[in-house]
Amino acid sequence: MISLIFLFFLSLSFTSNGQFFDESKNYEGSSDLVNLQYHMGPVISSPETSLYIIWYGRWNPTHQSTIRDFIYSVSSPTKHPSVYDWWKTVMLYRDQTGSNITRTLYLSGEFHDSAYSHGSHLTRFSVQSIIRTAVTNKLPLNALNGLYLVLTSDDVEMQEFCRAICGFHYFTFSTIVGATVPYVWVGNSRKQCPEMCAYPFAQPKPFPGSGFATREKMKPPNGEVGIDGMISVIAHELAEVSSNPMLNGWYGGEDAMAPTEIADLCLGVYGSGGGGGYMGSVYKDRWRNVYNVNGVKGRKYLIQWVWDLTRNRCFGPNAMN
Repeated sequence: MISLIFLFFLSLSFTSNGQFFDESKNYEGSSDLVNLQYHMGPVISSPETSLYIIWYGRWNPTHQSTIRDFIYSVSSPTKHPSVYDWWKTVMLYRDQTGSNITRTLYLSGEFHDSAYSHGSHLTRFSVQSIIRTAVTNKLPLNALNGLYLVLTSDDVEMQEFCRAICGFHYFTFSTIVGATVPYVWVGNSRKQCPEMCAYPFAQPKPFPGSGFATREKMKPPNGEVGIDGMISVIAHELAEVSSNPMLNGWYGGEDAMAPTEIADLCLGVYGSGGGGGYMGSVYKDRWRNVYNVNGVKGRKYLIQWVWDLTRNRCFGPNAMN
């Protein structure tokens, strides 16, 4: 789950070679402070995982295309550094049978709930009812290799959204949906809290007397603050639901209901030098849009790093070392 506490304190600075870099070099997490453990539960390890998107609310088709292209990018090799390269780090995690996390996320179906079937004020449990509506009307209930991604439009309010969370993952109850399947929820923060959930494309106003100055907002690589912010959160949650789908897989801490997962360990780290409140080294294109990975169709995205089991630190494909 991606939380908001850390997001207030991130920053970037320019270098002369067209990249961003910060002053805190080679932090990228500390293996001495990390207690990531495997708790003997499953990971999402099907050779091909069927992903189903549920579009809840009213959506701009252009924004939907941007998100679809990110999903396609997970399993499609493109120019390095790529989303596909980033997913290779997620794939390092395996279950007790030795099976690694799935190589292929296949977009197998979509459901458009533009009628707001469960209203515009949701709770966490509402998401399971939204999935039930989708599988009752169109989508298959795939308990074998299915993963459901519920995305809510910018006019939908969610319990704790903007106050404590930007997205979360969990699993459905068979009494509600008919089977136990993993799912992810992410909301579009554009109208409600872009400074919280679409950072660094929007920035919080400094508290009076805090001494912090407002920094330059970074330009989103696909031209839409809310959507580019969503994609970073989607990446975060896909990494975590894949490595801890039933809350008994890979995580740190003693409480399975409030785990520190493989993306939580790298919250706010997007490039080399990141950590301790700095994002690290990332790129900007000719239009000064900020990104750190490439995707299909020439897309660019800014997504955070995840914990690398082999390197024992946060890592991403745009790493400088």
